[in-house]
Amino acid sequence: MGPIQTAYAATPATLDEFLARVSQHILNPLIGFMFALAFMYFMWGVMNFIKNADNETERETGKSHMIWGIVGMFIMVAVYGITNIIIGTFGLDVTVPRG
Repeated sequence: MGPIQTAYAATPATLDEFLARVSQHILNPLIGFMFALAFMYFMWGVMNFIKNADNETERETGKSHMIWGIVGMFIMVAVYGITNIIIGTFGLDVTVPRG
């Protein structure tokens, strides 16, 4: 009963296992990717701010990019924290079982 049995063994048996897999394979990488995008946006604002030191309107644009980059990074850290608070509050075991 090789292939059929293996396919069923790969499916999560409980809600905890399902949530663990969603958290590990979807949420955490997505949060990390969005954090990286916000950081790149912030750095782009820093570079614009430094490069256009003599142009006031471009400096303001750079400041705006920096501020929104910081806001984006804060939101991603908050989402990660809120996710962990929810997991801890409901006592979910989000470790992915090996095997």
